[in-house]
Amino acid sequence: MPGLLRGIARTAVVAGTATAVSGRVQRRQAERYADRDAAIYAQQDAAYAAQVQAAPPPVAPPAEDRIEQLRQLGELKAQGILTEAEFAAEKARILG
Repeated sequence: MPGLLRGIARTAVVAGTATAVSGRVQRRQAERYADRDAAIYAQQDAAYAAQVQAAPPPVAPPAEDRIEQLRQLGELKAQGILTEAEFAAEKARILG
């Protein structure tokens, strides 16, 4: 019986040590990967911010173009090609 208890005690010590080492390794890896992931996310955020900042604002068409577009639109309506609803929708789109 003493040999059996000694074997059980030895197994418990080995299992406890293995669990402690495994837990420590797991924590170290989690910390290392958390730092790496944080660095990756920071780079992505910086790239996104630079991209958003660098995007030029949309350019409004010149007023002369608008007038010409409205003139052509009126002609299409007068010819009966466009309905009143289509004319209103396009006019609103051109005038913004």
